[in-house]
Amino acid sequence: MRLLTIGLLAGTSLLVPGIAAASDNDTPVAAAEPTDEIVVIGRGETRQTQQIGQDDIAVLVPGTSPLKAIEKLPGVNFQSADPFGSYEWAQRISIRGFAQSQLGYTLDGLPLGDASYGNVNGLHISRAITSENIATTRVSQGAGAIGTAATNNLGGTIEFLSRNPASQFGLDANATVGSDNFYRLFARLDTGSLGENGPSAYISGLVSDTDKWKGWGSQRLYQINAKAVAPLTTDLSFVATFNFSDRRENDYQDMSLAMIRRLGYRWDNISNDYALAVRVADIGANTGYTGVTPTNPGAGTVYPAPFANPDDAYFDAAGLRRDYLASVGIETSEDAELRGSLKAYYHSNEGQGIWFTPYVASPSGVPISIRTTEYNIDRKGVLAKLGTDWDFNSITIGAWYERNDFEQARRFYGLESRTNPGRDSLEFQTGPFFTQWHWDYQTDTFQYYVADEITLGVATLNLGWKGFSVTNKANPIVAATLAGGEIKVTDWFQPHAGVNFRLGKDAELFAGFSQVTRAFAASATTGPFATTQAGFNALLSGATKLKPEESDTWEAGARVRSGPFTGSLAGYLVNFRNRLLGVTTSAGIIGNPVILQNVGGVRALGIEATGSVNLPEGFGLFASYSYNDSTYRNDVVTPTGTIRTAGKTVVDAPKHLLKGEVLWSGAGINARIGANYMSKRYFTYTNDQSVEGRVIVDATLGYAFDLGGRKLELQGNVTNLFDKDYVSTIGTNGFGNSGDNQTLMVGAPQQFFLTLKVGL
Repeated sequence: MRLLTIGLLAGTSLLVPGIAAASDNDTPVAAAEPTDEIVVIGRGETRQTQQIGQDDIAVLVPGTSPLKAIEKLPGVNFQSADPFGSYEWAQRISIRGFAQSQLGYTLDGLPLGDASYGNVNGLHISRAITSENIATTRVSQGAGAIGTAATNNLGGTIEFLSRNPASQFGLDANATVGSDNFYRLFARLDTGSLGENGPSAYISGLVSDTDKWKGWGSQRLYQINAKAVAPLTTDLSFVATFNFSDRRENDYQDMSLAMIRRLGYRWDNISNDYALAVRVADIGANTGYTGVTPTNPGAGTVYPAPFANPDDAYFDAAGLRRDYLASVGIETSEDAELRGSLKAYYHSNEGQGIWFTPYVASPSGVPISIRTTEYNIDRKGVLAKLGTDWDFNSITIGAWYERNDFEQARRFYGLESRTNPGRDSLEFQTGPFFTQWHWDYQTDTFQYYVADEITLGVATLNLGWKGFSVTNKANPIVAATLAGGEIKVTDWFQPHAGVNFRLGKDAELFAGFSQVTRAFAASATTGPFATTQAGFNALLSGATKLKPEESDTWEAGARVRSGPFTGSLAGYLVNFRNRLLGVTTSAGIIGNPVILQNVGGVRALGIEATGSVNLPEGFGLFASYSYNDSTYRNDVVTPTGTIRTAGKTVVDAPKHLLKGEVLWSGAGINARIGANYMSKRYFTYTNDQSVEGRVIVDATLGYAFDLGGRKLELQGNVTNLFDKDYVSTIGTNGFGNSGDNQTLMVGAPQQFFLTLKVGL
């Protein structure tokens, strides 16, 4: 495969003396031409791509995750347990069967990491920027743009572009109230241009809080965004950004199918009943279930109804994240003779995942303690690219370097007494009585790419490649039984190729190929270091040597625009090699080391159809359909036996996704109703356990008052309009080989929200 692609690249490079032809494909989304399409379908692209704008986000409940906003696009599978899609423990997005950590994410080109809850190399987009400040979101369902700063995008790329400061002074604000005591206040102040073609800036602030829709607890967010743009010359500008986020959210209880049948959809943690939590933990100790030495034999060995064991419900759990993300740089206009950018960035994160565990007792004699997984990220990086036009070529080269210093620790904190926990789950914990492990991880990433877009009449040819070298190191602070050392992935040639053939001005054909390698992640809870030292040493050489995951993506399709209709149809074949699987040695929540191994490949075949129609009288229709057949190609051989996975469907990869929405606007009124169908999903590798398909419907109704140019709008939203009981996220606690597993999240019921938007 690589020899064939090298030959194609070499042949095409003869068109441009002195440089191999390549494909950029990372033209900023802001450069897209104005359009009234409901969803912008990537005309002129050589790969499957769509984008949505701020209007698509604004029609949803304020505070909705930008990832939830793109769930209507073909191939995109999004899930969450809250109405906003922002609760991170249950937030999942996959594309064409590739999991969340196998996709690439950027904000204004800045790398956001792999979006894992463990938070080892980045941050979720909801913490990086407020949804009101996002201008455009672009989804590439294939392996994505080669210029993307990501070393994990096996299955697609999601690129976010922030709004620029407004040219005029202004204040925009909105306030939202709704179900479960939800409130959210957002305000943005724009300076406008300070002088003719002078600098401009904005700053925004956000405060949000809501009770959980079931159980007890809160989910809070405080956020600040700022951006400044200062023209230096006609074609060159200085750009700086600053983003701060403080997110604190109580968790929902992980469920199994048996628990849902026995306890119901609204069962949750028992954070309002500390005495009950202590009693259940006592019984777990007395029966030997938790392994804690009994200290209250008088509690007996019979659980209070409806408990069957301490894992049915915990006293409490929470996720705390505090982030700073900043950048400075220069960038040219897109029509400059020499176009490009140079940008430096810094990201700092402090986080704790908190669980009141009945498996470890407090020194005070309470049969529960707080177990934390603690994170400290210190990322520094630089991005650069430079491009120019030469005859019928548009050539770009780019590079990215990042140093990620990451500390991770597992600690335990004592509770005060049997009658008072003495600790708040939404506060960062201090004063541990035990540190199980504490590691320092260093990841050095260098990536480059070469790109060329060649225009030959009605045909556009994109050819190029990227390469990277990623070195991961692990050094113990408190070592315990986990692994230390160094592991490296180097792949200097990952080819991308594509062609677009225009059939007149309203139709086109496209086809593309891309090959991507995924680097390893460095942490104690995922990747090659999340095992014993002996296990890690075995991964470095010999028959058990660990290979990085790779994917080959072939896709082809057509786009058409005819009057009010715009549509696309695409098909794809993906071959995924060297799949990595962490073979667990206990229940996921216990946190014992896993055994990481290559377990074969995955093949995905699929089609994606998208269509939108702008109708008379203010009506608009949009629909997308996706069929995906992702199957494992091999059985998994472990030291304890063979797991029969060959031919089985990939976990969390529904075969059918159908999304649609109807919109209407007129006389100041805006209305939308959207439906989202997802077919059956498996949550075991042997496909013996699954959750049924479901249809979820949301609705929006708004009215904008005419105040002579000033904005005043009232907007109502209903999520889960028909109050459907359903399983939303699967795999929150990992996927098992077979059998029911406590790894499911229940979706939020019907919720109502009312928003007032003003602009001065």
